[in-house]
Amino acid sequence: MLRSGPDGVTLAVRAQPGARKTAIVGLYGEGSAAQLKIAVRAPPVEGRANAALIAFLADVFSLPRNAVEVVSGELSRSKVFLLRGVSIERAETLLASVHLKRDGSNASD
Repeated sequence: MLRSGPDGVTLAVRAQPGARKTAIVGLYGEGSAAQLKIAVRAPPVEGRANAALIAFLADVFSLPRNAVEVVSGELSRSKVFLLRGVSIERAETLLASVHLKRDGSNASD
């Protein structure tokens, strides 16, 4: 799901467009093929879902939007995003904290 690279980390995502709200909903797949499953409120039309995913990931990782880029899967539900300037340790910590909030009592639900 996460891979370290020279510019930051890549994150494998499985998009679920047309959802009620944009949120991390779990994992899709297992092992090295696992992807972070994200429900996206925006429809998969004219790049709106991709733009919503970029905005959501930028918010989760406290990055400017231009530091988040779709590197593969632009027209697919399975996507890979580059998160520029993020270490793998920071990405793992942030994803773990988001997952814990989702599993516990989350005030934003």
